[in-house]
Amino acid sequence: MGRLDRDPTRPVYVISVAASIVSVHPRTLRIYEDEGLLCPARTATNIRLYSEEDVRRILWIRHLTQNRGVNLAGIRILFELEERLGTRILETLFDEANAFDEAHPETADRGRDATGPAAGSQAPAAGSQAPAGQSRQPDEATQPGLTSPTRQAVSADHH
Repeated sequence: MGRLDRDPTRPVYVISVAASIVSVHPRTLRIYEDEGLLCPARTATNIRLYSEEDVRRILWIRHLTQNRGVNLAGIRILFELEERLGTRILETLFDEANAFDEAHPETADRGRDATGPAAGSQAPAAGSQAPAGQSRQPDEATQPGLTSPTRQAVSADHH
Protein backbone atom coordinates (compact mmCIF):
# COMPACT_ATOMS: atom_id res chain seq x y z
CA MET A 1 0.00 0.00 0.00
CA GLY A 2 1.50 3.33 -1.07
CA ARG A 3 1.77 6.35 1.11
CA LEU A 4 -1.16 8.05 -0.66
CA ASP A 5 -3.45 5.02 -0.37
CA ARG A 6 -5.16 5.87 2.92
CA ASP A 7 -7.56 3.55 4.64
CA PRO A 8 -10.49 5.75 5.81
CA THR A 9 -11.37 3.21 8.52
CA ARG A 10 -7.90 3.23 10.11
CA PRO A 11 -7.96 5.11 13.42
CA VAL A 12 -5.06 7.56 13.42
CA TYR A 13 -6.11 10.86 15.03
CA VAL A 14 -5.97 11.47 18.78
CA ILE A 15 -8.91 13.44 20.16
CA SER A 16 -7.14 16.84 20.08
CA VAL A 17 -6.21 16.44 16.42
CA ALA A 18 -9.67 15.17 15.41
CA ALA A 19 -11.28 18.08 17.27
CA SER A 20 -8.95 20.53 15.56
CA ILE A 21 -9.75 19.11 12.10
CA VAL A 22 -13.49 19.71 12.59
CA SER A 23 -13.09 22.93 14.65
CA VAL A 24 -14.70 21.74 17.87
CA HIS A 25 -13.54 21.36 21.46
CA PRO A 26 -12.41 17.84 22.42
CA ARG A 27 -15.20 17.81 25.02
CA THR A 28 -17.70 17.99 22.15
CA LEU A 29 -16.34 14.71 20.77
CA ARG A 30 -16.68 13.11 24.21
CA ILE A 31 -20.30 14.29 24.36
CA TYR A 32 -20.99 12.79 20.92
CA GLU A 33 -19.49 9.52 22.16
CA ASP A 34 -21.57 9.64 25.39
CA GLU A 35 -24.70 10.17 23.25
CA GLY A 36 -23.88 7.10 21.15
CA LEU A 37 -23.09 9.06 17.96
CA LEU A 38 -19.40 8.11 17.79
CA CYS A 39 -17.47 5.01 18.72
CA PRO A 40 -13.76 5.80 18.37
CA ALA A 41 -11.16 3.07 18.61
CA ARG A 42 -9.09 2.84 21.78
CA THR A 43 -5.44 2.03 22.27
CA ALA A 44 -4.29 -0.45 24.92
CA THR A 45 -3.87 2.56 27.23
CA ASN A 46 -7.47 3.72 26.51
CA ILE A 47 -6.57 6.69 24.29
CA ARG A 48 -9.31 7.51 21.74
CA LEU A 49 -8.28 7.29 18.09
CA TYR A 50 -10.45 8.65 15.27
CA SER A 51 -10.45 7.59 11.61
CA GLU A 52 -11.29 9.58 8.48
CA GLU A 53 -14.76 7.97 8.63
CA ASP A 54 -15.16 9.25 12.20
CA VAL A 55 -14.18 12.74 11.03
CA ARG A 56 -16.79 12.57 8.24
CA ARG A 57 -19.36 11.43 10.79
CA ILE A 58 -18.51 14.39 13.05
CA LEU A 59 -18.89 16.76 10.10
CA TRP A 60 -22.36 15.31 9.42
CA ILE A 61 -23.30 15.77 13.08
CA ARG A 62 -22.13 19.40 12.96
CA HIS A 63 -24.00 20.00 9.69
CA LEU A 64 -27.24 18.56 11.03
CA THR A 65 -27.09 20.45 14.33
CA GLN A 66 -25.87 23.79 13.02
CA ASN A 67 -27.50 24.00 9.58
CA ARG A 68 -30.62 21.86 9.89
CA GLY A 69 -31.60 22.29 13.55
CA VAL A 70 -31.54 18.58 14.39
CA ASN A 71 -30.77 17.70 18.01
CA LEU A 72 -28.43 14.88 19.05
CA ALA A 73 -31.29 12.46 19.78
CA GLY A 74 -32.64 13.05 16.28
CA ILE A 75 -29.22 12.48 14.76
CA ARG A 76 -28.87 9.21 16.66
CA ILE A 77 -32.20 8.06 15.20
CA LEU A 78 -31.13 9.05 11.67
CA PHE A 79 -27.85 7.15 12.03
CA GLU A 80 -29.68 4.09 13.39
CA LEU A 81 -32.14 4.16 10.49
CA GLU A 82 -29.32 4.45 8.01
CA GLU A 83 -27.57 1.46 9.53
CA ARG A 84 -30.73 -0.67 9.74
CA LEU A 85 -31.95 0.12 6.24
CA GLY A 86 -28.52 0.07 4.64
CA THR A 87 -29.30 3.25 2.69
CA ARG A 88 -27.86 6.74 2.56
CA ILE A 89 -30.78 8.56 4.18
CA LEU A 90 -28.72 11.61 5.11
CA GLU A 91 -27.44 12.15 1.57
CA THR A 92 -31.01 11.98 0.25
CA LEU A 93 -32.32 14.37 2.92
CA PHE A 94 -29.44 16.77 2.26
CA ASP A 95 -30.07 16.77 -1.50
CA GLU A 96 -33.83 17.21 -1.05
CA ALA A 97 -33.38 20.05 1.46
CA ASN A 98 -30.97 21.88 -0.83
CA ALA A 99 -33.32 21.45 -3.81
CA PHE A 100 -36.19 22.82 -1.71
CA ASP A 101 -34.03 25.74 -0.51
CA GLU A 102 -33.14 26.60 -4.11
CA ALA A 103 -36.80 26.44 -5.18
CA HIS A 104 -38.01 28.42 -2.12
CA PRO A 105 -35.30 30.94 -1.18
CA GLU A 106 -37.70 32.79 1.14
CA THR A 107 -37.66 29.79 3.55
CA ALA A 108 -34.01 28.81 3.08
CA ASP A 109 -32.82 30.18 6.43
CA ARG A 110 -35.31 28.32 8.61
CA GLY A 111 -33.68 25.82 10.94
CA ARG A 112 -30.35 27.63 10.86
CA ASP A 113 -28.93 30.15 13.25
CA ALA A 114 -27.97 33.60 12.03
CA THR A 115 -24.32 32.62 11.66
CA GLY A 116 -24.97 29.41 9.69
CA PRO A 117 -24.00 28.92 6.05
CA ALA A 118 -26.17 30.13 3.21
CA ALA A 119 -28.92 28.03 1.68
CA GLY A 120 -26.68 26.46 -0.93
CA SER A 121 -24.22 25.11 1.61
CA GLN A 122 -22.34 21.97 0.75
CA ALA A 123 -22.41 18.60 2.45
CA PRO A 124 -19.61 17.97 4.95
CA ALA A 125 -16.33 18.61 3.18
CA ALA A 126 -14.46 15.42 4.06
CA GLY A 127 -16.20 13.22 1.50
CA SER A 128 -19.69 13.37 0.12
CA GLN A 129 -21.03 10.20 1.65
CA ALA A 130 -22.96 10.19 4.87
CA PRO A 131 -21.52 7.94 7.55
CA ALA A 132 -23.01 4.46 7.41
CA GLY A 133 -23.32 3.82 11.13
CA GLN A 134 -21.09 2.48 13.82
CA SER A 135 -20.47 -0.96 12.39
CA ARG A 136 -16.74 -0.31 11.97
CA GLN A 137 -14.64 -2.07 14.56
CA PRO A 138 -10.84 -1.96 14.52
CA ASP A 139 -9.38 -5.31 13.57
CA GLU A 140 -7.05 -6.23 16.42
CA ALA A 141 -5.08 -8.53 14.12
CA THR A 142 -4.33 -5.75 11.61
CA GLN A 143 -4.20 -2.89 14.11
CA PRO A 144 -1.68 -3.95 16.77
CA GLY A 145 -2.02 -2.09 20.05
CA LEU A 146 -5.73 -1.38 19.52
CA THR A 147 -8.58 -2.93 21.38
CA SER A 148 -12.15 -3.03 20.17
CA PRO A 149 -14.14 -0.11 21.55
CA THR A 150 -16.90 -0.84 23.98
CA ARG A 151 -20.12 -0.30 22.10
CA GLN A 152 -22.85 1.51 23.90
CA ALA A 153 -26.25 -0.06 23.50
CA VAL A 154 -28.80 2.48 22.44
CA SER A 155 -32.06 1.55 24.06
CA ALA A 156 -35.36 3.19 24.80
CA ASP A 157 -34.36 3.84 28.39
CA HIS A 158 -31.05 5.49 27.40
CA HIS A 159 -31.02 8.99 28.92
